Amino acid sequence: MYEHDVLVIGAGLAGMRAAYTASQNGVDVAVVSKVYPVRSHSNAAQGGINAAMTDRGDAWEDHAFETVKGSDYLADQDAVEILSSEAEHEVISMEHMGVIFSRDEEGRLATRAFGGQSQARTFFVADFTGQVLLHVLHEQILRLGVRVYEEWFVLSLIMEEGECAGAVVMEMKTGDIHVIRAKAVIIAAGGLGRAFEPSTNALICTGDGMALAYQVGAPLMDMEMVQYHPTTLKSNGALLSEAARGEGAYLLNSEGQRFMERYAPNMMELASRDVVSRAEQTEINEGRGVDGCVLLDVRHLGEKVIDEKLSQIRQLGIDFAGADMAHEPVPIRPGMHYQMGGIKTDVDGLTNVPGLYAAGETACVSVHGGNRLGANSLLDTLVFGRRSGEHAVDFVKSKKHANIDDSAADPDREQIRAMLARDGGGELFGAVRRELGETMNNHLAVYRDEEGMRTAFEKLSELRARYEKVVVHDKGKVFNTNLIFTLELGFMLDCAEAIILGALERKESRGAHTRTDMPDRDDENWLKHILISRTEDGETAVDFLPVKITQWQPQVRSY
Repeated sequence: MYEHDVLVIGAGLAGMRAAYTASQNGVDVAVVSKVYPVRSHSNAAQGGINAAMTDRGDAWEDHAFETVKGSDYLADQDAVEILSSEAEHEVISMEHMGVIFSRDEEGRLATRAFGGQSQARTFFVADFTGQVLLHVLHEQILRLGVRVYEEWFVLSLIMEEGECAGAVVMEMKTGDIHVIRAKAVIIAAGGLGRAFEPSTNALICTGDGMALAYQVGAPLMDMEMVQYHPTTLKSNGALLSEAARGEGAYLLNSEGQRFMERYAPNMMELASRDVVSRAEQTEINEGRGVDGCVLLDVRHLGEKVIDEKLSQIRQLGIDFAGADMAHEPVPIRPGMHYQMGGIKTDVDGLTNVPGLYAAGETACVSVHGGNRLGANSLLDTLVFGRRSGEHAVDFVKSKKHANIDDSAADPDREQIRAMLARDGGGELFGAVRRELGETMNNHLAVYRDEEGMRTAFEKLSELRARYEKVVVHDKGKVFNTNLIFTLELGFMLDCAEAIILGALERKESRGAHTRTDMPDRDDENWLKHILISRTEDGETAVDFLPVKITQWQPQVRSY
């Protein structure tokens, strides 16, 4: 058995920012991650990080308003104010740690325009910003001596007298199962993108953190709000960063028209992501697409600019679409990208379970509401990763470890023994996982309706029954990825349940939740959050919370 004051689950930006902060404040911190830290999905964030810098004549209040507007007024405005007002400090802190941001001709930190914002306030490193932030934070936690359990898989959270007391983990190298005792646990395990197929998300994004919290009674909030990014490749869902549109890319239909002038005449291609995705899908549905896609055109930027600022996505287009964006348009379409919902937390990352925190995409503070602005995700991970680390330090200083021992892992050991004991002609996890992803993409995508969502829920019940009989053919202990992928599928099924239940509950269209059978936003009845939780007897419960409004009353949203 292992023991630490604070255990962070996940080694992306939110997790390492939390670990860095807690360690700096003098407590014993460990990070557990199923991959080597710099392989976390924060690595894939391309476009940049938002911050209103006072020396640029930008005001955090403007950033906050545009975030609230982008959220379709579902974001909690007290949380958005914290996100926006602390952004400048966070970006400068990262620069001081060693992040080499791109600079303009005067030597100042460069900015680019991003969707849904009236001012260019997105700071960036070419088109691989997340990768650089991640590597710098990894260096910092190594410098501080933070223990990292890399390639360890979290099986469950340990509850003792109603509080979170640690986690049960599997060392993937040996297959051994251990208990890690902790006075506080911070879940920063990222998103659930692979519950959809295709997705821009890495294969590791299977909703583990959300499901772990859900299983111990923490509510998941706003799970119906799933973001489809406007520019993904048809072949594999790979993301072509919003940086392309930030630098001036055009979106064209089969007739060569910049069709966004019909949908967002003021902001055009830089309207909010949900607006652009709906516009693209409408063009495709009405027959003005190109083989199920529209076209992303950056040729007018010139090859020099493309290579300086968009080199990574140029190569993606060449490798996976056979199109060199310097010389021809690239076919793109909306694709599943981000989960705005997650584990319900307060502005310090605390859940309703004492000792349990969450930060980053796995959490719902809520700063994204019905639609996240591009480049607010990296900011979210850093601001609320830091705040959760700070609050956890204060919490653990007055706490003792719970009286638990290695037997806390016995239920997980028995579950895995039973899974490995299944034999015969049962199916593997892959077919169930593929059908789950295709079902979610077919019925919970850019446009939804009651019939489709109910079809998805019925399919989910069938998939759950099949999951109980899935056979793990590899009976070994060393790096048994067959077993790991099967366990991940269980987490994804839990996440899909919360998404579908929330979507069926919300009887309106708002942000990413766009219903063809209920096309209007209904502030009178639905200006509220939907919380899905699991009761002690295994049933699901639905609850509601009002949206916190401070400065900005809901208004008609146009770009």
